[in-house]
Amino acid sequence: MIKLSPSILSADFVNLERDIRALSPAGADYVHVDVMDGLFVPNITIGIPVVAAIRRITELPLDVHLMIDRPIRYVEDFCKAGSDILTIHVEADTEENTLTALKRIRELGVKAAISVKPRTPAEAVLPFLPYCDLILVMTVEPGFGGQAFMEDMMPKLKQIRQWIDLHNPQCELEVDGGVNVETGKICCQNGANVLVAGSAFFKSADPAAFAVKVKHPEL
Repeated sequence: MIKLSPSILSADFVNLERDIRALSPAGADYVHVDVMDGLFVPNITIGIPVVAAIRRITELPLDVHLMIDRPIRYVEDFCKAGSDILTIHVEADTEENTLTALKRIRELGVKAAISVKPRTPAEAVLPFLPYCDLILVMTVEPGFGGQAFMEDMMPKLKQIRQWIDLHNPQCELEVDGGVNVETGKICCQNGANVLVAGSAFFKSADPAAFAVKVKHPEL
């Protein structure tokens, strides 16, 4: 089953509550929340209070993606704010701190996840795979929405899917960056089962129809 996680980075921030409440009726499975600190990536978005506010207005799982430096400092706060899935980047800290952060996330009853940037090799996920409920493969450079999909990430995606199936079959495999109906189908063919869509979803004339198409690539 393919899941859709619309990224609110592309929502209307003036009407954020309206756009988030519309996600479930439109067929979304998760709410993707991009947290950027201006250090790990060159953009700054939202923080813990906004995640807590979003938690109060939707029953959908919050898929919170921390694009921040040394996330171990904040994982507990983001878990307590209402995250259901909390993703940290392998590039953002040492392997020791990343493992500690993943374990702490799970201790707090939240699903733990890691993400890899485009230039990071697939092998970087291996030390963390046993502690992950989801792995996120970036198909754009993280930091800004609306970038073009990098199809050359598909061999990496396919390799990580093979390792997941072999070592941690319950782990989900998510893709973020330039996902639309066409690129989403390519991602699913290479092993993804969760698709993050920002601009393609929120700028669609019919988000519900988009959700049907992207979640059912066989149609």
